[in-house]
Amino acid sequence: MVFEHKLRVRYAETDRMGYCYYGNFAAFFEVARVEALRVLGITYRQLEDDGVILPVLDYQIKYFKPAYYDEELRIETNITKVKGARIFFSYKTFNEKNEQLNQATTTLVFVDFHTKKPMIPPTDLVEVLRKATNIES
Repeated sequence: MVFEHKLRVRYAETDRMGYCYYGNFAAFFEVARVEALRVLGITYRQLEDDGVILPVLDYQIKYFKPAYYDEELRIETNITKVKGARIFFSYKTFNEKNEQLNQATTTLVFVDFHTKKPMIPPTDLVEVLRKATNIES
């Protein structure tokens, strides 16, 4: 299942060359990731209220083309795997011409808020992810 999120590059997100500053994509992917989970009925707020936090363990990106001020970007997000205490996401960003600008992956870890130690995600959460995305867990 591919989740899509659109956003527009704001002026404050550009550098002197007129490009969307490369570091902004980590935040863009966070928004896309949170919204993908929301579509499945999973919110970060509820996870945190239940004592589960999801820090990023790994982030990798490859850039193909720049994004520019006022361009609407479309970010495709996939949940690719849940394994043990980890959840894996992949992303592709496209501009208004449907040109792929980059591709990225993140790995997040389910962590118990109180102990700050990795934890196996709640069974009901894994079941929702498995059914909605056809991923192996």
